Amino acid sequence: MNESKISVRYSRALFRSALEKKMLEKIFNDMDRVGQICAIKEIKDLLNSPILIPSKKREILHEVFGKELAGLTNSMIDMAVKNGRESYLPAIARVFMTDTLKYNGITETVLTTAVKVDDKVKKQVTDLVSSAFKTKVELKEVIDKDIIGGFILRIDDNFIDASIRNKLRRIEKELKSRTLTA
Repeated sequence: MNESKISVRYSRALFRSALEKKMLEKIFNDMDRVGQICAIKEIKDLLNSPILIPSKKREILHEVFGKELAGLTNSMIDMAVKNGRESYLPAIARVFMTDTLKYNGITETVLTTAVKVDDKVKKQVTDLVSSAFKTKVELKEVIDKDIIGGFILRIDDNFIDASIRNKLRRIEKELKSRTLTA
C-alpha cells in the first residue's frame, strides 16, 4: 500500500471521529502541532527508526506531545505506532488539515515571494482568490530568495509561477533549443 493511501485512511478515520464527537477544531490544532513536531529532525529519526520497539516509540511520543493532545489524537497516534505506521504521521496530519480546511470551505493559498510583501498586497491576493474561487482563503506567505523576484501563487493544486527564476529558465530553454548560425 502506498503512502498516500495509508495517510488518507488514517486521516479520514480521524476526521470522521472528530466530526462525530464535535471536536474538529481541537483535533485540527492537534494535527497542526503533530505536523510541526514531526518536522523536527530528531522526531523524524525516531519515527523512521527500525531499532526502537513500538512501545518505546509510543512512550517517547506521549512525552514529546505531553498532555495537550486530545484523547482521540493520542489514540490515533497509538494505533499508527502499533500498526507500524508511525512514519506516516506527518502525512496523516497534512491530509487531515487539508480535509478540514475543505470541509470548512477554506482554500489554502501559498504566496511565495523573494521579499516580504505588505499587508495591502496580501489583502489584494486574498480578495482576488476569494472572488475567483468563491471561497474563504487562508493565505500563507513564504519567502524564497531563489525566485529572484516576482511571485509564485499556489491555490490548492493550481500554480501561477510569475517568478523571475521561471522566466529565466524559459529563456534559457529557448536559447538552447535554437541553433546558432554564423
